Amino acid sequence: MDRRAKMIWNRIVIKLGGTILLLFLMVLLPLGFVIDRAFSGFYYQEVRAEIEDLSSRYAESIAASNNPQTPYMLEMMSEFSKIKLYIVDAQGTIIVTSGVPSSVQGTLIPDEEVQTLLQGKSVEKEFIEPLDNQRYLVSGTPIISKDQFNGGVYVVSSVNVIDESLEKIRSMLWLSGMGAFFLALAFTYILSKKLSDPLIQMEKATRKIAKGDLKTRVTPPSKDEMGSLAQAINDLALDLQKYRESRSEFFSNISHELRTPMTSIEGYAKVLKEKLYDSEEEKEQYLDIIHQESIRLTRIIGDLFELSKIEEGKIGFHFEWIDLSEVLNSAIQKTKWRAQEKGLDMRAYIQPDLPFVYCDGHRMAQVFMNLLDNAIRYTEQGTISAKMTKENDVVKISVEDTGIGIPEDELTYIFERFYRVEKSRSREFGGTGLGLAIVKNLVEQQGGSIRAFSEVGKGTRFEIKFLISPDIKKEEEEE
Repeated sequence: MDRRAKMIWNRIVIKLGGTILLLFLMVLLPLGFVIDRAFSGFYYQEVRAEIEDLSSRYAESIAASNNPQTPYMLEMMSEFSKIKLYIVDAQGTIIVTSGVPSSVQGTLIPDEEVQTLLQGKSVEKEFIEPLDNQRYLVSGTPIISKDQFNGGVYVVSSVNVIDESLEKIRSMLWLSGMGAFFLALAFTYILSKKLSDPLIQMEKATRKIAKGDLKTRVTPPSKDEMGSLAQAINDLALDLQKYRESRSEFFSNISHELRTPMTSIEGYAKVLKEKLYDSEEEKEQYLDIIHQESIRLTRIIGDLFELSKIEEGKIGFHFEWIDLSEVLNSAIQKTKWRAQEKGLDMRAYIQPDLPFVYCDGHRMAQVFMNLLDNAIRYTEQGTISAKMTKENDVVKISVEDTGIGIPEDELTYIFERFYRVEKSRSREFGGTGLGLAIVKNLVEQQGGSIRAFSEVGKGTRFEIKFLISPDIKKEEEEE
């Protein structure tokens, strides 16, 4: 149960959702606090400005009037208008009070306030009324007539109304905040599910692929990074499927290729051992068959060994400046008899005065032999052409045949290990499916490039290109 609980809490929807909600709260709570402070400051400032204005006007009215009854008239007016105030004389004694129970007529205000008023400054304070336990804001303005201090007017306003208004605003803020929180919660859940569901799908798909179900595919949810990941998983499954099919076919081919010469060698060796031949000529024939099958077996084992070295990155090269035309001519001479046996016409064109190429002659001979062998193997009639020319800064070698050709959709795979065209007739054509993979690896590791062009029923052309060294190019220009 603990493990299941941990799995639930470790789900990306929980982590992502929790992170988004935490960020939302980190923004919402300070924002709510700032809004609350802003409203509180605004309301209190408004009330302070209002009572300060009233106390100033009342003080100016008393100062401008010579009637000693003016303070009492203001008391009557304040009672009608429900304005709370009290007025003090020059000694700080309350002479008039209206609506302020704690400000009793005849009592003295604090000396500090008298001194402040005497200096011509206003008094701003807040106090709690002991009788009704309410908070009040107070603004006092000095009464100055003809540069003489005559007392002060205090206007009082209850802050209960402000507090009630602020409570309503706070309630609305809380309701809005809770609404926004739940809206964010729903949005976060939907977003987290939208992001996590494709990942969960991909996880299930990869587990299926890991178990061997290579036909599993993932539908890309979008065209962003998530879609790229899904496509990468599909490409991986496709590559693994191709690898499995080609490997299975490769082992089947290798088994057949190894079994055929071994069976021949074993059979004819037994005939020779038991002397079941009728003449020396027949004996020589059997020995020749054993020899040919041994060569065939050696070639297969050589290809396997070469592939092993390619996969381990242990191929050795002996680079030097060589005349590739000589290497190509040698390869043509070695394969010409096989072409003639099949009735094929082998042609070669090598442009004169070609520059040297910095590569491994032995490895390039292996490349040319592989390409020419392939051309002969897959061509039943027509011509095998080998051509070497210089085009701009490139030495180009091409090997072309008039054989069965390669379907366009298979051209991109022919350099893959174990891949074979005409799988249904692979026994007839022979080969191990390793030759072109070895060729491509050898060419590219020597700084060259190779491409294939083909049309079904018309033939195939392989093109190898090597860049000319800048030094050699300079020498040619000087000549």
